[in-house]
Amino acid sequence: MSDMTEEFATALRDRRIRTGISQEELAEMAGLHRTYIGMIERCERHPTLQVARDLAVALGTSLTVLVRESEKRMRAR
Repeated sequence: MSDMTEEFATALRDRRIRTGISQEELAEMAGLHRTYIGMIERCERHPTLQVARDLAVALGTSLTVLVRESEKRMRAR
């Protein structure tokens, strides 16, 4: 598993928690299944770019912002 995958999953989870929504709510807003969200956050599944974008939009941000947050985490290691 790549560092970027782990950091993206962490950025996604952190953004979801800061937004105050559950995995189930995020899944519904993005048109995905709740268990898939958990699998992404645990790095068991890797979202396509389209799914990652849909998740970002559901969280009220852009894919660019989520990737930027992931990259910041990688540099901080």
